[in-house]
Amino acid sequence: MLATRAVSPDIRYSQGGGLTAEQQQSGEELRLKAAERSAQDGASPVIAKDLRVSVRSVRRRRRTCDEGGPRVLRSHGPASPPRLSEKQFAQGEAELAERPAGHGWKGQRWPWSRVKTVIG
Repeated sequence: MLATRAVSPDIRYSQGGGLTAEQQQSGEELRLKAAERSAQDGASPVIAKDLRVSVRSVRRRRRTCDEGGPRVLRSHGPASPPRLSEKQFAQGEAELAERPAGHGWKGQRWPWSRVKTVIG
């Protein structure tokens, strides 16, 4: 028996930027912690190890904060509003849940060309 995978995490990426509100909040908190520690003249490798991020990331946040202040490290939410209504999105999920065979294709893969056809 073939294992099936939920469709919504992959397709929903374009709907919400890929991150939930909780994940966005968590990322913001992490960026602000790194900036706060950097402002106290903490060594980047130590901060990176403590926060479990890369040294490069700590240095980038430090530079960004130095240039624009801590407000630039805050989350700005999704990059753009959703392009589909909830009804359209639910309809697309239902169509993709039928699997390719339900649309007359052989195989169980969803290459972008097939997804485009179903969405169209």
